Amino acid sequence: MPEYRRILLDGAAVQVTVDGDELVAGDGRRVKTDEAQHLPPVVPSKVIAVHLNHRSRVDEFQIQLPDTPTYFHKPTSALNAHKGAIVRPEGCKWLNYEGEVAIVIGKTARNISPAEAGEYIVGYTVANDYGLHDFRDTDAGSMLRVKGSDTLCPLGPGLVTDWDFHGKRLRTYVNGEVVQDGSTDEMKWDMHYLVADIARTITLYPGDVLLSGTPANSRPVQPGDVVEVEVEGLGRLTNHVVTGPTPIRTDVGARPTESEEVLSTALGGDWEFRGIRPPER
Repeated sequence: MPEYRRILLDGAAVQVTVDGDELVAGDGRRVKTDEAQHLPPVVPSKVIAVHLNHRSRVDEFQIQLPDTPTYFHKPTSALNAHKGAIVRPEGCKWLNYEGEVAIVIGKTARNISPAEAGEYIVGYTVANDYGLHDFRDTDAGSMLRVKGSDTLCPLGPGLVTDWDFHGKRLRTYVNGEVVQDGSTDEMKWDMHYLVADIARTITLYPGDVLLSGTPANSRPVQPGDVVEVEVEGLGRLTNHVVTGPTPIRTDVGARPTESEEVLSTALGGDWEFRGIRPPER
């Protein structure tokens, strides 16, 4: 399966292909994969994410899925890349990983059927849909700051074409320990359905990204943690968590909170019986 990456090479953003442990630019320049400064593998006009899709995640929260999926939007300013730093703002505590598969659009899609959707997908990459739950009390409806704050949408390491999404394993690791272990087969709505659903009313352009949902066991991470998401056939996306250089301003806007809504969601407690949750790790 061909894999394309974007890296910073001699000061310019360059698309490269993977050749063993090297990345090769169109003009023949080569760089060791481990030495490359990665960029997001695509440049989307928008990033759209489904709220809940994996059955294990739904079971974890003891809820019922709606008949059709619901979505939120992550601004492109949240984009990050393989080996990039994930910033937890100073004064915040509840930053959760969410390993996912990202769908990448290859040609303009509008009003298409699920049966046609595969023709509009150029490929897939790995994503980590981080959530800053400290702002959940004010942004639960839009998820704007929860999921859209700077650096919280790493994609990579590369864009893989001709990838069959059926029966693929997804694992998330924190400091080398498996913390999420799921499969694309536990998704209620597959990749083609999600693309066709969004494209009914929102035109999707080449490079646009749809995040397809995470399995159970999203939990908080701390500055210094190394978080990796590995998807069978797509590779392993690696990031590390750091504390932001400045605190959240106190002269404007809502404060970070630690309500039962925040804690129960961040720590994996169910949504029906708030306060019944595992101890903080």
